[in-house]
Amino acid sequence: MKDDAQAAQVRIFGTVISTYTRIVQITCEEIGLSHETVATAANSSENRHPFGKVPVVEVDGLELIESTAITQYLDNAHGGGGLQPADPAARAVMDQWIAVANNYLFPLFERGLVMPWIMHRVAGYPLDAEAINNALPQISRALGYLEAELQKDGAWVSAGFTLADAYLYPIIRALELTPQGEVGIAQCDTLAAWLRACENRPSIAATRWESEP
Repeated sequence: MKDDAQAAQVRIFGTVISTYTRIVQITCEEIGLSHETVATAANSSENRHPFGKVPVVEVDGLELIESTAITQYLDNAHGGGGLQPADPAARAVMDQWIAVANNYLFPLFERGLVMPWIMHRVAGYPLDAEAINNALPQISRALGYLEAELQKDGAWVSAGFTLADAYLYPIIRALELTPQGEVGIAQCDTLAAWLRACENRPSIAATRWESEP
């Protein structure tokens, strides 16, 4: 880690309940980078992301978008690459799980359970039972896949805590905060144990959502 890591300042522009805002926050905490989150709605005029996503990050005179670029830069520039395996094969496994998280798990969990419950609990909209019921079989299969991979060879945890954990934890934790997600994850002993182990890390505790019990 660089000697100036504690003095470095990262400004994160994003919604405070955003999964991807939290991923960047967890990365900063793991590295020891001081950071500030500026509440910025995804589709607001204040958001500088050209496609209306979050977060946008200012660090070292750079303005960065896209979480993969952001987290890898933070770790490479200020963490000595400590959140990424040095072994090429192990790094490929990490990259594979980050891609799975971004391309498959997040869209499925977010649209199928997380957002319907947020819109119901926070905005007072009727619960979209049709969206939930349509997504539950796919979500169940995804959880079964994660559990099987963890039991088979350790999957992403075999290299210790890496950027893959920083991505997967908030995505899976958000699912667990829904009633159906909580029931599904409770049936996956290895996955649930991984979640509880992550919660013992200071980076996870420091970035808890206000809505978390």
